[in-house]
Amino acid sequence: MNIIKLNAIASTNDFLRQMSAKEMVENFTVVVAENQLNGKGQRGSVWVSENGKNLTFSVFVKDFQVDVSSIYLINIIVPITIIEVLTELKLVDLAIKWPNDILSENKKIGGILIENAIKSDGMIQTVVGIGLNINQMSFDNLPQASSLAILKKEEFDKDLILKQIIERLKFNMTRIGDKSYFWDKYNNLLFRKDIPTVFVNNTNQKFMAIVKGVTNNGKLQLLLEDDTINEYDIKEVKMLY
Repeated sequence: MNIIKLNAIASTNDFLRQMSAKEMVENFTVVVAENQLNGKGQRGSVWVSENGKNLTFSVFVKDFQVDVSSIYLINIIVPITIIEVLTELKLVDLAIKWPNDILSENKKIGGILIENAIKSDGMIQTVVGIGLNINQMSFDNLPQASSLAILKKEEFDKDLILKQIIERLKFNMTRIGDKSYFWDKYNNLLFRKDIPTVFVNNTNQKFMAIVKGVTNNGKLQLLLEDDTINEYDIKEVKMLY
């Protein structure tokens, strides 16, 4: 397992993507930062992590092939992988808050940012960025955030968890052809699925809807009050909870 450890860096995703553009990078190469200065999340948000307490890392995954309509599959395999590892660590009430937040006991403990690229030969290469709150004990002004240490009242070995995630990701990627297995598991893990929930759209209008699933290109399917099902992209709607 090729793991590159850095004390401080702006973004592990940027570092790994730039590295892969300049040289041949081994599959499942990992870049880990003790302090990520400009970590990125979905919708252009910033991932803030206390220095040395959490896992902030990126994984380079390459040379897998799915049809273009199924490229979102990697976006569901990664959160499933993390939840499988966290389940072994006895975390409870684990869920995926669309698109790729990891929750336990209704608290956010992790986030994922995946950047896919399709090469000229049709093969796909991906930079998977993961932030996972491990041993941080306070989250000022972030009431919905938590960590493994807070939830389980114990300190965890970050390096061991990292290796467990990478090994499980390697295994799950060998099963990438089993689309129905991953999609069924992902939809079953969706946070607040089939529960009436308040959302806000990109014009700041609040509305009530029920999460029904996610399409194969990553759009959220919501059952509205008029019994129609609409599909929403990442920037079009946000769940309030």
